[in-house]
Amino acid sequence: MKPFSAMQTLERCARWLSLSALLMAWLLPVTARAESNCSQETWPLWQTFVEHFVQPDGRVLDASTPQRHSSSEGQSYAMFFALVANDRVTFDKLWRWSQDNLAGGDIKTNLPGWFWGLDENGSWRLLDSNSASDADLWFAYALLEAGRLWHVDAYTLAARQILHNVATQEVADLPWLGKMLMPGKVGFIKPNLEAPNQWQLNPSYMPVPILRRFAEFDPKGPWAQITKNTVTLIKAVSAKGYVADWVSYRATGVKSGEFIVDPVKGELGSYDAIRTYLWVGLMPVGDRFRKPLLDSLGGMAQATAVDGVPPEKVQAQSGVRSGVGPFGFSAALLPYFKALGNASLQQQQALRVQQLMAQSLTPEAVKAAQPPYYFFVLSLFSLGFMDNRYHFLEHGKLQPIWEMKCQRAVTP
Repeated sequence: MKPFSAMQTLERCARWLSLSALLMAWLLPVTARAESNCSQETWPLWQTFVEHFVQPDGRVLDASTPQRHSSSEGQSYAMFFALVANDRVTFDKLWRWSQDNLAGGDIKTNLPGWFWGLDENGSWRLLDSNSASDADLWFAYALLEAGRLWHVDAYTLAARQILHNVATQEVADLPWLGKMLMPGKVGFIKPNLEAPNQWQLNPSYMPVPILRRFAEFDPKGPWAQITKNTVTLIKAVSAKGYVADWVSYRATGVKSGEFIVDPVKGELGSYDAIRTYLWVGLMPVGDRFRKPLLDSLGGMAQATAVDGVPPEKVQAQSGVRSGVGPFGFSAALLPYFKALGNASLQQQQALRVQQLMAQSLTPEAVKAAQPPYYFFVLSLFSLGFMDNRYHFLEHGKLQPIWEMKCQRAVTP
């Protein structure tokens, strides 16, 4: 697919204007809309997300399944977005619902269960109490940074409690590699007839910036080692420039091991793996792991340049790709393209996101179905970053635009 000319771009934008004027506002520089006060940040995309996905009691609803479910992922992501938007009212509702319904009201003892919804008898309840460690990390990060930015000690304490539970319940010590994050509390250490153990891992569960923050906050914890081992994992399994959704690590001896294709999930890279490219794109320029990771993950940029759209599915070991990735994939890749310095791909995919997201929000589309939850959360992470609403500092601290505005407002 050839890049759009300037005239084609203008013509397409004109045709889409009736559907996407609001989205265009999201993509304008924040400084053009900035106010010199510390009030709740106006973020139209966040307001749209709240309108379509956040229930009045703080539950994030994904209506795409028969269970009309909520997940620990959805709750934790939404808390991060609420913090970026300086929306403490919604943040508190999200956190209260998560504690009460996913953690049995006791976050000190319990990690949140990952899946809540409608059971076969018509009752609303926690359907799977196993944890999801990626959500646990995002809960901890949102709470930690909310405690720092909003000066609320209770948030900081909750973050510390979650990190303690993650470190004691979701971290394993792998031979030769060392400390590594398991995807959840149970079910990811597999018996192996030829070696003591085999561990199932998910590369997209471990964003380097938030691991950096935990290492600074809790230097005695496993976070620095997990950060380093995450980079080792991605580099080891991305020979073709792609990463799979799931990877396994196999012990080859008491003090040795190796990464292998996951025997259950295979080498498929798709809806999980797309986040790995996103997290790398969000890394600050000064992070020493940023360039090695970008160098390891060049396949997705090459595929998108050739096909004009990101692939929906990639076989990470062979590089064989299939399907057309949804607009959420295009959105997730924008920071990655920016980090690679590929302005053409960035512009091309941003226009695709603009068109397809706007179509999903037309009255007819909304009447037919809830907008696609996952594509919107990927878009919030990506467009919030591209819009300069937030970025990560070198040691993982969050810098939202409203914090800088508040600093200017109080400077004499």
